[in-house]
Amino acid sequence: MKLHNLGRTGVKVSPLCLGAMMFGEWGNPDHDDSIRIIHRALDAGINFIDTADVYSQGESETIVGKALSSIDRSRVVLATKVHAQMGDDPNSQGNSRRWIIAECENSLRRLGTDYIDLYQIHRPDEGVDVDETLGALSDLVHAGKVRNIGSSTFPAEQIVEAQWIAERRGRERFRTEQPPYSLLVRGIERDVLPTCVDYGMGVIPWSPLAGGWLSGRFGVGKDNSSARAARIPARYDLSLPGNQRKLELVTELAEVAASAGLTLIDMAIAFVLEHPAISSAIIGPRTMEQLESQLSAADIVLDAALLDRIDEIVPPGTNVNAADAGWSPSVLAKPNKRRRHYR
Repeated sequence: MKLHNLGRTGVKVSPLCLGAMMFGEWGNPDHDDSIRIIHRALDAGINFIDTADVYSQGESETIVGKALSSIDRSRVVLATKVHAQMGDDPNSQGNSRRWIIAECENSLRRLGTDYIDLYQIHRPDEGVDVDETLGALSDLVHAGKVRNIGSSTFPAEQIVEAQWIAERRGRERFRTEQPPYSLLVRGIERDVLPTCVDYGMGVIPWSPLAGGWLSGRFGVGKDNSSARAARIPARYDLSLPGNQRKLELVTELAEVAASAGLTLIDMAIAFVLEHPAISSAIIGPRTMEQLESQLSAADIVLDAALLDRIDEIVPPGTNVNAADAGWSPSVLAKPNKRRRHYR
C-alpha cells in the first residue's frame, strides 16, 4: 500500500487503518482468530492499528497486545483512546488529568508496550477544562509514554479551542482528529475537515461503512438487521425516518457502485480516501472474510463522474441521520440548559 502522511507528524501510515473495536466480546471473542486477522492485515501492508480502552472493556487492547508481541513493534503505528466509562468507579472516565494519567498506564499494560504512537481523547468532556486535558497529555508525551496526541469526534469549534489553548499555554497540541465519515455521514465536510487542513492535522475517519449500512447487508429484500441495533437504536431502528432514508439511499448507492463495476464496500471506502484531508480510513472487520473484502479499496480511484453522482444522491456536508454524528453537545440534549425556569 502507498503510505500517506499522518498530518504533519512526520509519521507515514497506510491508507487503511485496522480498527480493533470488533476484537473481543463486542464482536469476535476468539482471541486466536482475532490475532490471525491482525497479522493478515499487517502482511497485506497495513501498518496502522487503532483501538480504545473501552472496546470490550480493555479486551481489544489485550488482543492487540498479544498480536504485536510476536512481531516487530517498531514497524506498527499504534493508536488507542481514552474517555469512556471503565468499571464502576465514577472517576474511571472522562478527560481529567487524574483519569488520563491512570488509564494510559492501564492501556500500556494491556497493549504490552512501553509507548503509544497516538493517544486520542475519545470524545469531548464538557465538565473538564481542555487545558487540564492537554496538560496531562503533554506530560505523557514528555515522559516518552506517548508520541503524539489526537482528538476523536470533536466539533470544529472545540478543535480550534484546543489548538489555541495549546499555543497560548505551551501544551502539546492535537495532531490528529478521528471523526465519523462515510457516504451517508458527510457533515464533517462542512467544517471539521477544513479546520483540520488549516491546522495540519491528520484525519483518520471511523466507520467508512457507516456502521455496516454500506457493507452490503442492507437493502431492498435483505434482512436489514444489525447486531448493534439494540445498543444504538437511533442509528439502526428502521421505524425512524432517518434510518428509513438511509435504507433508500443504500439501495441507490449500491446500484451506482454496480454500474461502475465496484462493490459497495470498495466504493464506500474509496470515497472516504478520495478527500484530500484524509490520512487513513479505519476499517473494523470482525472476521477474516470481512477484512479480505475491504483490502482492495486502498487501490481504487473514483472518477469525477462517479463522485458527482454520489454528490447528487447525498449532498456534500450533510448527515442523512443526525444520530450518526457520533457526539452532540449537552445543550441540545438537556432542556435545563436551554430553559431558564425549567424544573
